[in-house]
Amino acid sequence: MSIPYPFTAVVGMDDMRLSLLLNAVSPAIGGVLVRGEKGTAKSTVVRGLTGLLPAMDVVEGCRFACRPEAPDPQCPDGPHTGGAAASRPTPMVELPVGASEDRLVGALDIERALAEGVKAFEPGLLAEAHRGILYVDEVNLLHDHLVDLMLDAAAMGASYVEREGVSVRHASRFLLVGTMNPEEGELRPQLLDRFGLTVEVAASRDPALRVEVVRRRLAYDDDPAAFAARWAAEEAALRERIVAARELLPEVVLGDAVLRQIAATCAAFEVDGMRADIVMARTATALAAWDGRAEVAEEDVRRAALLALPHRRRRNPFDAPGLDESKLDEALGQSGEDPDPDPEPDPGPGDDGPGDGGPGDGGPDGGPGGGVPPQTQGQDAPAGGSGDREPAPAPAGGPGERRPVGASEPFRTRMLSVPGLGDGAAGRRSRARTEHGRTTGSRRPRGTLTKLHLAATVQAAAPHQRARGRSGPGLVVRRDDLRQATREGREGNLVLFVVDASGSMAARQRMGAVKGAVMSLLLDAYQRRDKVGLITFRGRGAEVALPPTSSVDTAAARLQSLPTGGRTPLAEGLLTAHETLRIERLRDPSRRPLLVIVTDGRATGAGDAFGQALRAARLHAAEGTAAVVVDCESGYVRLGLAGTLAGELGGTAVTLDELRADAIAGLVRDVREVSAARRAA
Repeated sequence: MSIPYPFTAVVGMDDMRLSLLLNAVSPAIGGVLVRGEKGTAKSTVVRGLTGLLPAMDVVEGCRFACRPEAPDPQCPDGPHTGGAAASRPTPMVELPVGASEDRLVGALDIERALAEGVKAFEPGLLAEAHRGILYVDEVNLLHDHLVDLMLDAAAMGASYVEREGVSVRHASRFLLVGTMNPEEGELRPQLLDRFGLTVEVAASRDPALRVEVVRRRLAYDDDPAAFAARWAAEEAALRERIVAARELLPEVVLGDAVLRQIAATCAAFEVDGMRADIVMARTATALAAWDGRAEVAEEDVRRAALLALPHRRRRNPFDAPGLDESKLDEALGQSGEDPDPDPEPDPGPGDDGPGDGGPGDGGPDGGPGGGVPPQTQGQDAPAGGSGDREPAPAPAGGPGERRPVGASEPFRTRMLSVPGLGDGAAGRRSRARTEHGRTTGSRRPRGTLTKLHLAATVQAAAPHQRARGRSGPGLVVRRDDLRQATREGREGNLVLFVVDASGSMAARQRMGAVKGAVMSLLLDAYQRRDKVGLITFRGRGAEVALPPTSSVDTAAARLQSLPTGGRTPLAEGLLTAHETLRIERLRDPSRRPLLVIVTDGRATGAGDAFGQALRAARLHAAEGTAAVVVDCESGYVRLGLAGTLAGELGGTAVTLDELRADAIAGLVRDVREVSAARRAA
């Protein structure tokens, strides 16, 4: 068994270590979500925590880690009456991104359940993690239904497995830790809220700290046992402190004044629901116990807010999580004042403001500021809003280039989908065969049976009952009789944007509207669980501004900083898109693409530029790529070039106005009818 890197040997990352320790003291806080760039030792710190947790006593032979003094009365391995006790290390269970639902919650032997009426249950990872740590690396890449199951179990303290009327329930209480790189996509706000605390981590820019990180890592790699022995005393001291804090926790007093501060702070930041208030109360209590105090202080509330509120302030997928510390100090200061039923109006400045605190409390590398990057402080407006603030000028990239303009206000777009029935990853855009959705039929299972089609199974077994010697009321079922239910749901697609950034699109008002439309489509892609890519063309060629990724907010940031100007190499943009899609088909053949071209149809360059663009469009049509052309042409005189381009693509053209959800109702029908006609021809 490999020796984990000692928790106490980690350099810096104070907020992350404190959050993990607080959850070790009080698992009711609800876990930790760690957000940070790649290579910041997120996984190393989490794995090091297991060495600090004390061993646990369990009922000997129980697969569900029941406590000997208070076994679960509904334990599938029970009832436990007077069983012997055994000691086990606190488990840390890792949930891989590609795990199935049965691997997470466990699986029933459907054949024995139908034929014998017994609950033959194989525990999953939620059972293995009971009373330990459930660690999910790259939690933002986990399928949504798995995240829902995991968070439901964490909230209820139990896992339920239902299969065609047969149910199993077992206890599942664990410390949930998720790590993610925001560049690879964000979690939905509803799922963010289910994590108790969140921290941002980043590599230090201090050369001395970086040198120390490398020195310690090399020493660990050379001799893990010797390195761990050097830190054994610090590990033992921290382990004792965790035990002492756990014992003190029930005695910590959470006064009414502190509760008012918590409620006022959550109200001031307009967080949804009551989960933030509860998490802050539990975190502040754990902080007091961790410091060896029997009463919660105002500073505990402030530190709890910096850990519990930043991810709950996110109102828009393109918002960066963050917390305005000056506003936090103001809320704490006002909530600490004596209530006055008839306050005198006092417009004088400076009478009710905070006396200290503010952004200066946290250093550039995090510190007590909850790991919130300085650039996120005070950002309450969504990125990609009305464009009141001008973005910084981009460096000149060629003659005629103009500085970026802000996007107009995003709007709700019409549904764009890929025709036909796919087999891609679960999402919310196009029709597909999925594990979840409405049942459309049955088939013989390929591998492990996951979704039983009961009627088809009974129908397959019924003709053979006499030959199998059936004598009682039970149905004799064999494995060959089992039928897998086929279901239809929705899949996520690869939405590849090809945006014209040439001089013909460079008028400020026009480009702002175009960016607003693309921003709206990006928001729609985020909600429908799509991957997105961004290609721009202007000047002498095309550029892959963002390779296909799940990080929709990164695409929005690239779009906001997009400059315009120069010629219109439309053919190059289409050819670059064709090559990008070719590579993506090799990487992920089951994910179907949707090509969204944003242009006025004009093309400039050597020779017949528009004819070259039409020939490039036919390459996409030959591949069967679903395409939509967003026609940005304006003015009284219209050439209709975007419509001609859409015809060669085998897709449809829509104007910016028609893209809105409240515009014409036939947009999706048109996309499907044109594609169907092209296939029939």
